[in-house]
Amino acid sequence: MKDLTNYFNKKDIIFKSIEKIDPKTIGSRKKVEIYCATGIDKNYYAIILHNSKSRFIRKTAEELMELLEKLSDYKEHNFKKKILLIGSPLCSKAKKLLVDNKWSVDIDFM
Repeated sequence: MKDLTNYFNKKDIIFKSIEKIDPKTIGSRKKVEIYCATGIDKNYYAIILHNSKSRFIRKTAEELMELLEKLSDYKEHNFKKKILLIGSPLCSKAKKLLVDNKWSVDIDFM
């Protein structure tokens, strides 16, 4: 969590609150870390950390968007900002899909 806050402080994003959500609570078996945060600019952030050795492909991106829908239902609100932090190689088609759906993608976070 400290790495996460330091990373966003460098980008001039400051959070009022950060809550870690266990993927099992929203019915997912994915090995990701999910955070819900509220910024001082009163925007709601959905932050997902994905770290694997294999390439992040389009199918994984589609599963990630379904995971966000479940998270929105669980928290009962939509997120203004959606951020994906990846520690593995990223397929160009997956990145295009995420950017077209208004995701912010940062590679080599870990």
